[in-house]
Amino acid sequence: MDTQDACDLRFGQVGIANVRIRRVDAAALCEELERRVRAAPQLFSRAAVVLDLSHLMDLPDDGTVDALLEAVRSAGMLPVGLAYGTSDVEALSRRMGLPLIAKFRAAYEPADGGSIAPPAAPAAPVAAEPPRRAEAVRSEPAPATTPGLGAQHFDGTVRSGQQIYARERDLVVTGTVANGAEVIADGSIHIYGHLRGRAMAGAQGDEKARIFISDFRAELVAIAGHYRVFEQIPKDLEGHSVQCWLDGEKLLIARL
Repeated sequence: MDTQDACDLRFGQVGIANVRIRRVDAAALCEELERRVRAAPQLFSRAAVVLDLSHLMDLPDDGTVDALLEAVRSAGMLPVGLAYGTSDVEALSRRMGLPLIAKFRAAYEPADGGSIAPPAAPAAPVAAEPPRRAEAVRSEPAPATTPGLGAQHFDGTVRSGQQIYARERDLVVTGTVANGAEVIADGSIHIYGHLRGRAMAGAQGDEKARIFISDFRAELVAIAGHYRVFEQIPKDLEGHSVQCWLDGEKLLIARL
């Protein structure tokens, strides 16, 4: 008789996108998400998403929520649960057999050198906010803030499929971030080579975080969940040194 356990059960963190519902319209939701998947399939196709109902005046009934979930699936994304909310949302999740998920990018468990395994699906920020194309701005940004801990350093290339996370601190990358690679920090991010992949600063919601890049060719940049996806880098920014910061809910990018 085989006495070996049938499985191992472990808890970890994965990248999950938050689809914030602003109006109850399954057809419009499907159309909007399909547009985003077409624009950036490497990020959003089959991405794990949480349905966030917190911005609705009234909680939809079970049938309506089921239609919204089906709209997400039809668009090419994979709903995995509901965003944590009220007791009514908890009751809804129980009736529908869905988990409640309180954090979308909680603390990762770094492996050696700060590198962690790639998430089960590409991470994406709040999907209800439309991605905005990069634009140069003339205003002088305020100085960046620095977390209490010293910056975490990564030397060399962050390879495609690799993910680096700096918990409660800035991240400094002295090499290139390749296409399909991802760098994340709770503080600011400094990249002294090419950024061809994705950079996400302020991962725990720090809206004062910044991203500094020596050679800008990014797939995506994000600060505190506000993001921009780039199908084509504007000519005035491509290959240049830039910095990214938030002005309210708008993510701004300017040449250094």
